[in-house]
Amino acid sequence: MSRDDSPLVDLRCEAHTYPDGTVGMHDVDFSVYHDEVVALVGGNGTGKSTLLEHLNATLVPDDGELVVDGTPITEDNKPHARRKVGFVFQDADTQLVAPTVLDDVMFGLQNHGVPDDEARERAREALATVDASHLEDRIPHYLSGGEKRLVGLAGVLVLEPSVVVLDEPLAGLDPERSRLVADRIERIHRNGISVVLSTHDLDFAATVADRVCVMADGNVAGSGTPGEVFYDDALLAESNLHPPSAVRVARDVGLGTTARPVTETDLVSLLTEADGVEPVQSPSRDGGGHG
Repeated sequence: MSRDDSPLVDLRCEAHTYPDGTVGMHDVDFSVYHDEVVALVGGNGTGKSTLLEHLNATLVPDDGELVVDGTPITEDNKPHARRKVGFVFQDADTQLVAPTVLDDVMFGLQNHGVPDDEARERAREALATVDASHLEDRIPHYLSGGEKRLVGLAGVLVLEPSVVVLDEPLAGLDPERSRLVADRIERIHRNGISVVLSTHDLDFAATVADRVCVMADGNVAGSGTPGEVFYDDALLAESNLHPPSAVRVARDVGLGTTARPVTETDLVSLLTEADGVEPVQSPSRDGGGHG
């Protein structure tokens, strides 16, 4: 992963308290850099969604600052944050508002004054990016959960953001749909867009993330590469997390002390190398642990 020294998104949140008095976050410093995938992991109520919604000014800190592409975000320029940081909500239905998929993906562009012909062309390009062109005439309400996620992702990509944020992108999806959505996430990253996502699926996080941040009690309890985080027993125990399946197997067979495999592919490669046999070709990078 290459990293530009200046972050695309830089959040400092001393505190965020909801109207009912619940503390959503405190003492958080969080940045997103060029060309990276960041996974937020942690239990329910640890602040993952709260942090994500601060990244495009859906929520704002009670005390702190959000800087996007070098611009401090205020009440007057929140649209700048929302253009640069696209958000795909866990409940895709909240984003699907138009009578057809194509209309829905065009909606954001039309709100920004883009002429209909140009908006239509760009919407079709965005749908093609996530392999959802065949859905353009469908009614969003009748799509499957995975299809809705892809359309929501296209609706964000059409605005050409620098960062895409996804809240629990695999939630409620079966294994096949999970693999489909995971593949599209990796594809948009390969196209130069940074990605931040929250997930309860640590196998998925290990597969897609360059950096993992562990959330606990409204704060970032620890962060690092998947190999650093998922072999940090104290951090995982403190956060009530169990390591990915490949890490557990590596521990069981005594690999965790020398090498640090975090995905099924890593583990198979190490085991076959140790046995001196030719490794079996893995079907794909996202083949392990999305179920």
